[in-house]
Amino acid sequence: MNMRSNVALSALICAGIIAWLSGFVSRQLVNPVEISQDAVKIEVAETAPAEETASAGAPEESVLAMIETADVARGEKVVKACAACHTFDKGGKNGIGPNLYGIVGSKKQSREGFAYSGKLTTNGGDVWTYKEISAFTTKPKTYAPGTKMTYAGLKKASDRAAVLAYLRTLADAPAPLPTAEEIAAE
Repeated sequence: MNMRSNVALSALICAGIIAWLSGFVSRQLVNPVEISQDAVKIEVAETAPAEETASAGAPEESVLAMIETADVARGEKVVKACAACHTFDKGGKNGIGPNLYGIVGSKKQSREGFAYSGKLTTNGGDVWTYKEISAFTTKPKTYAPGTKMTYAGLKKASDRAAVLAYLRTLADAPAPLPTAEEIAAE
């Protein structure tokens, strides 16, 4: 071994010893004691679980009723999270997820060249209606068990309505808005 190798090896050994000693000394100096009770008690009022609160309170607004007045620009912002997997342009290629141009009113599992994972047609028929897209985007894994879609879903009805309003614009001829009967049946 030459002199430089000896110096480098000595420096490494010294650094290791210093690190070990630092850990040993710090464990000796700091002796944490677990306390048996909280130092400050914080009183929290009992609340019902979120599911019960939602069902007991006012019903969720109708997504279908909100589509007509929903902010398309907001929907475009919300779907930016979807752009990691989906494309939105006419004739766009499928990504991890299928291209969504013209999705409203189209047949489920109909995007050519995309390998679908879940059984999307077992829920609500063969067509992507506003109601079906809203249900799917609420909780994809619940709507279509086995789906490859890892997105957790859109909790807010207003977000789903904005997304639906935006998706409606992505077509050569936008799908008609939901009828009063469809809104009432939601």
